[in-house]
Amino acid sequence: QVRLVESGGGSVQAGGSLRLSCAASGYTYSSTCMGWFRQAPGKEREAVAGIYTDTVTIDTKYADSVKGRFTISRGNTKNTVYLQMNSLKPEDTAMYYCAAKAARCGTWKDFNWWGQGTQVTVSS
Repeated sequence: QVRLVESGGGSVQAGGSLRLSCAASGYTYSSTCMGWFRQAPGKEREAVAGIYTDTVTIDTKYADSVKGRFTISRGNTKNTVYLQMNSLKPEDTAMYYCAAKAARCGTWKDFNWWGQGTQVTVSS
């Protein structure tokens, strides 16, 4: 059974940085999209960043709102994904979720597995 566990959330002032981690277990697919999503109170969940890897490809994509500030990467074991968040803004405050699917990231749909989330709070 696939399990995703996020960590690294916390509280930071605007302009600060945080790095989120997502550890996947029970995952054996060689072609994988792992993504980060976020949901703020009263708002719909939105995609933040995704990374697709297979035996020859590494491809990343970002929401326009985080381009140039956030960086998604995979760990050496490929079962860990990181989200480095710099120049944080109060509007980045949300619960951040890790998700995965055995396919290209595509249109941010059809993710099969989800973590429980980690809270990020950015104060002004």
